[in-house]
Amino acid sequence: MAVSLGFSPADLARCRFAISPAFETLAAVRVATGPQGPGYHRPWLDSVQPRLDTLDLRAITLLQPRRGYTPDFLAPPPLAPAGQFEAELTRIAATPAPVVRNEIELSLRDTPGSRQTEIGRLLLGDPGEVLSFLTRSIRAAWHALIEPVWPRLRALLEADISYQSRRLAEGGLDRLFGGLHPALRWTGDTLTRAPGGDEHHELDGRGVLLMPSAFKWEEVVVITEPPWQPTVVYPARGLGGLWEPARGPMAAALPRLLGRTRAMLLTGLDEPASTTWLAHRYGLAPGTVSDHLTVLRDAGLVTGERHRHEIRYRRTVMGTALVRGR
Repeated sequence: MAVSLGFSPADLARCRFAISPAFETLAAVRVATGPQGPGYHRPWLDSVQPRLDTLDLRAITLLQPRRGYTPDFLAPPPLAPAGQFEAELTRIAATPAPVVRNEIELSLRDTPGSRQTEIGRLLLGDPGEVLSFLTRSIRAAWHALIEPVWPRLRALLEADISYQSRRLAEGGLDRLFGGLHPALRWTGDTLTRAPGGDEHHELDGRGVLLMPSAFKWEEVVVITEPPWQPTVVYPARGLGGLWEPARGPMAAALPRLLGRTRAMLLTGLDEPASTTWLAHRYGLAPGTVSDHLTVLRDAGLVTGERHRHEIRYRRTVMGTALVRGR
């Protein structure tokens, strides 16, 4: 559903960035247990699978429907620029009982039949006990899935914030929001998540929190429910290289053969992608990506197919053979 946020002069002065390890933990659970493919995170998922099999994530999974509401208290918008997991967990554990009950009710409403399941009935029990149970589950997920790779994730998120902050300093909110993500549109006093403005919220001086995410790689999330600060979660730049393993001699030779950028684009096309998405993923200008894709296409290594209003590129058989060293 489309969401738009209306800015007043006071809101323009209250835009800030932050990183949330608790949010990344919840998003990682969704990637690991959801029906959608893991996308860029297949190497990570393969590496944590043995630990994943030891966790009981049914409650967290149920509260994160593919289409619907996820309780915001499970990972509230952080107060500090760089959240610390234990501090965030303490804040989660202090959530008032009425908020716990109300947000769980809203979430289960989006999953028909969930209230009659064993986990659904558990989640509708005493809010204090439910909160304690969920806090333990989030802690276990953090230790098993995110903590071992947090330095790498944090570096990616901090690099994104550094880049976006420079854009803000160079051209103000017009430049920042104009290139933050393809799904977002800025009209001078309104930020809209495409395709339209079905749901509008005035910020009324609360400002907005901008939060890059590694595991929300496929969408932009907008948090508007009180009492939380309005928040926009967007995919961080550079996800394409996040889990890149050490490569063999043939793959290591690709940059010398094709050039570093073309090799990176060709190697990253494990799934079809548009010029805009590739530009965001690798932190390149769309025109630069388009020029390199044209060369790769003329060489028979990629092909483009129209999908609605955009062209999505994928590797050809020859391109895949080259990447895999065959």
